[in-house]
Amino acid sequence: MAKLLLGKEVTDALNASLIARSAALREKGVEPTLAIIRCGENPSDLSYERGALKRAELVGVSVRQFLLPGDVSKEELMATIGKINADDSIHGVLMFRPLPKHLKADQDEICNALDPKKDVDCMTDLSNAGVFEGRGDLGFAPCTPAACMEILDYYGIDCRGKNAVVIGRSLVVGKPAAMMLMGKNATVTVCHTKTVNTAEICRRADIIVSAAGVLNSLTADFVRPGQVIVDVSINWDANKPNAKGGLGAIAGDAVFAEVEPIVEAITPVPGGVGSVTTSVLMKHVVEAAERA
Repeated sequence: MAKLLLGKEVTDALNASLIARSAALREKGVEPTLAIIRCGENPSDLSYERGALKRAELVGVSVRQFLLPGDVSKEELMATIGKINADDSIHGVLMFRPLPKHLKADQDEICNALDPKKDVDCMTDLSNAGVFEGRGDLGFAPCTPAACMEILDYYGIDCRGKNAVVIGRSLVVGKPAAMMLMGKNATVTVCHTKTVNTAEICRRADIIVSAAGVLNSLTADFVRPGQVIVDVSINWDANKPNAKGGLGAIAGDAVFAEVEPIVEAITPVPGGVGSVTTSVLMKHVVEAAERA
């Protein structure tokens, strides 16, 4: 039976540290503050926002919400970003993406209007450059791959000299996760939809970070004894029993019942990476306030 890499344990440790750091900042007259920019009322945005507000209150981070209509103009959104950039009392910004469809063509320009020093979820090109160059002073890594690293660190999983495979090459998870693993001195292979023999490559790995976003894509054929599996994805499984006694629940990429008995350690879904991301977001806000 594999060791479960539970997000709650990581989150509890992070929260305890953040409460102390937030208190220290307040003693110096600094109130760590996160700005949330939300355009419209996308259900997934609202769900994440509720979690972020709850976590912020717990660790002593103030939140200022900038709630804009779904049909907000580019000019109004840019003006809001400019206002936040100029406000020294705001240390970090979370802007929900993707933006509304009518702003999709301008999303890169809008994201890059944000001051990188306040970019706590890697929305700007400069923050991305910092991840790829291993320079934390240029911004912050995306919260999800950063949560993966927090889990590995908390459970004492040493990446030095290990073979790591990242499944997925998105700029949100896959690519930054690969860079961050290399920063921990792992030897990294990135697999994607055009990769040949992905299962064979994965079986040679010591650590697998699965961010394919495809339900049941990580099967017993991909794993071997001794491996650590970090399952990043949040998928909907219509056949998975839920807490209410019916069917339909979130699940990762891994076929858990197949993979868990084989490997050494694995993050569950839910209860793994996703539960750590909001604490990482708050950690970035506190760090930004400390730098400021």
